[in-house]
Amino acid sequence: MRILVLGGDGYLGWPTALHLSQQGHDVGIVDNLIRRHYDEEMGVSSVVPIRQLQRRVATWKEVSGNTIEPFVGDLNDHQFVTRVLQQFEPEAVVHFAEQRSAPYSMIDREHAVYTQVNNVVGTLNLLYAIAELNPAIHLVKLGTMGEYGAPNIEIEEGFIEVTHKGRTDLLPFPKQPASFYHLSKVHDSHNIMFACRIWGLRSTDLNQGIVYGQHTPETALHADLETRYDYDAVFGTVLNRFAVQAAVGYPLTVYGKGGQTRAMLDIHDTLACVELTCNNPPAEGEYRVFNQFTESHSVRDLAERVAKVGSGIAGLGEVRIESIPDPRVEKEEHYYSAVTTKLPALGLQPHLLSDETIAHLIETAVKHRHRVNVEAIRPTVNWRTTKSEVSVSGGAVGE
Repeated sequence: MRILVLGGDGYLGWPTALHLSQQGHDVGIVDNLIRRHYDEEMGVSSVVPIRQLQRRVATWKEVSGNTIEPFVGDLNDHQFVTRVLQQFEPEAVVHFAEQRSAPYSMIDREHAVYTQVNNVVGTLNLLYAIAELNPAIHLVKLGTMGEYGAPNIEIEEGFIEVTHKGRTDLLPFPKQPASFYHLSKVHDSHNIMFACRIWGLRSTDLNQGIVYGQHTPETALHADLETRYDYDAVFGTVLNRFAVQAAVGYPLTVYGKGGQTRAMLDIHDTLACVELTCNNPPAEGEYRVFNQFTESHSVRDLAERVAKVGSGIAGLGEVRIESIPDPRVEKEEHYYSAVTTKLPALGLQPHLLSDETIAHLIETAVKHRHRVNVEAIRPTVNWRTTKSEVSVSGGAVGE
C-alpha cells in the first residue's frame, strides 16, 4: 500500500520507513528536520553519525532498488499538510512527527508551550486534512504508555469497563501523564477519538513503551542508513543511555531507588507493530488503542543488567551504578501491570531483551565514544522548578 511516515528522519521514523519500503510498500516520508536542531540546542549529537536526509534517501535507492519520496515541511503548516496528502495519496499515515522528550518539555515555559503547540496543532492539522481529502486514510498514531502513568490497578488496552451506581459503560482508561510532553499525547488521543466519532475517520493509537536498540536489518546495509543513538539526559532513553554510559566509563545514573517500572520493546518490534497495524486497518469511524510493548523492567534491574554485561566486555573494567536524586516527580517504587493482547493477536513475535542486545549497544557506543559529551549525561531538567538551567557545554571524551 501507499504509506506516508511523518517524522521519517527520526530515531524510529527512519528505520520504520526503510522497513516498510523493503516489505514492498510505496513509502513517503515527511519531516521538518527539527530533531537535528534540538542537537544543536542541547550541545550534543547522536553517538552514531547521521547523514543528511537526501543522502539517506539516495543511498537507500542504491542499496535496495526502492524509492522513498521525501517531503520537507512542518505539520503546523496546514497548507503543506494538505499539499503532501494530495500529492502522495496515502492509504495509511504513520505519525511519529512530534517532539518526543519528556525532559525537553519540562525545561521551562517556552519548551512546554512549544511541545504542546507543535504536537497538538500538528495532529489537528493532519486530522482536518484527512477528513477533507480522504476519510478512508488509516491514521496510525504513535502514542505512549506514559499516558497512563503508574496506577495501582491493571492498565487495560485503551478502554476500561466501569460500573457505577448500577450502570455500566466502556470508557477511556484514566490518564495520569507525567510531563507536558505526555499531556500533549493525551490531548492527541482525545482529539483523534473525537475526529473518528464525528467525521468517520479510522485510527489506531499505538501506546508505545520505551524503545531500545539502534540496528535493524535495513539500517545495517550501509553507514548512510544508520538511525539515531541518543544518550543525553534530555533525549536518551533509559537503556540506550545506560549502554553509552557503560561504554565511556560513566556511572549508570539511576534516578532515586530505581523502582520505576517501564514498558519496553526492541526496535525490531516497533517496525513489526507498525506494519501489522497498517496491514490490519480499523473500520470506518473506529478509534482503537493497542498497547505496544513486549516486556516491563525496573530502572534498577536495567542498570544491573547493563553493568553485568558491560563489566564482561574487554577494556571497560567494572561498570558502576550511581543512584542520584530523581529529577522527576514520580513514585520511585510502584505497582505496574499492563495488558497487551491486540498486537500479539495480529501475529507479533517479540524480541525480548538479551545480553547480546545489551552488548551490541555497548560495543556500538565504544566504537563511537569520541562523539560523547559526558557533560550532557547528568540530568539538569528538574520537574520541581518552572525553569531549569540546562547547560551541556564542554568537550567529548577524547578531547
